[in-house]
Amino acid sequence: MAYQYVNTLSSGNPFRDWLVEKVVTDRLKNKHCLVDVYKSNSSHTVCKYHFKGQHYSVVAKFFSEPTGQLKNYNAYKGMMKEYRNLERASSIINVAKPLAVNKKFNCALVTEYIPGKSLGWYIKHEKKLDERLTAIAHMLRRLHDNTTSSYNKENEFKNYHEVLGHLKLDHDTRKTFNKLLGKWWYSSWLDRECGCMVHRDVNPSNYIFYEGKPYAIDFESSWSHAHPVRDLGILTAELKNEFKWYKGGSWKAEPYIGNFLWEYSNDEKDFTYITKVLPFFMSIGLLRSARIHRGSHRNYLIKEARKCLKAINKG
Repeated sequence: MAYQYVNTLSSGNPFRDWLVEKVVTDRLKNKHCLVDVYKSNSSHTVCKYHFKGQHYSVVAKFFSEPTGQLKNYNAYKGMMKEYRNLERASSIINVAKPLAVNKKFNCALVTEYIPGKSLGWYIKHEKKLDERLTAIAHMLRRLHDNTTSSYNKENEFKNYHEVLGHLKLDHDTRKTFNKLLGKWWYSSWLDRECGCMVHRDVNPSNYIFYEGKPYAIDFESSWSHAHPVRDLGILTAELKNEFKWYKGGSWKAEPYIGNFLWEYSNDEKDFTYITKVLPFFMSIGLLRSARIHRGSHRNYLIKEARKCLKAINKG
């Protein structure tokens, strides 16, 4: 996540003083230090606060300051949801640990700042990518296996239709998607006894590698009672999109995808099941990406998503 310098705070600034006196006081030797503020582009106002001379930083997300398409929502509820999601996940995997929440400061959620390079960097530079994807596969497996719950199949399809609604497709294209989704719904492919907690926003920028270990950030949209392959489908769709955009062909991502899925799988039977249902979730991942693109690349992503859904015809 890229940050740009915007300001420096000194003693007397209410938010800076709250951070120093209530949130990170044990981490600071000099409680009168200046605090540099860096802002990032995100779905909300997100800032990094660096305590000068203290070798320590935190990140604050302000839920009352949405910058994306979604403006009308309960900011306090969103803040508390992500705080609880991070707390739960932190007992299982490495995350940006939640430090504090404060409704008064535009519903601020403060987390640790994780330095390092994102998965997106490794994709673009294609350095140690198999190794990094293997680490994330193992991380997701731990998260899914240790958060088992009941499964809500209806929610998976409801969300798919919501994403289609945001795309405002022409009548014939939407009709084709609806018909294919109907076949998936009435098949037994996505039926299962147990669901789990999923990260859900498996964007390459949301996985940071620090000292060789992966850390997950941004659990605002995390779900429980979900299908575990959802996370795998979103990430593999992101890989195909990134390789198409930066490397000249989505097919170049296939070896990395195969290895990632194998590393996630318990055995060959598990791998076979995952690859069977993956197209459904890869399809929704491609459509999620299509929401932020225009022109020919948007059309390409929608076409690939439709092609993924057609896997049901081979069943």
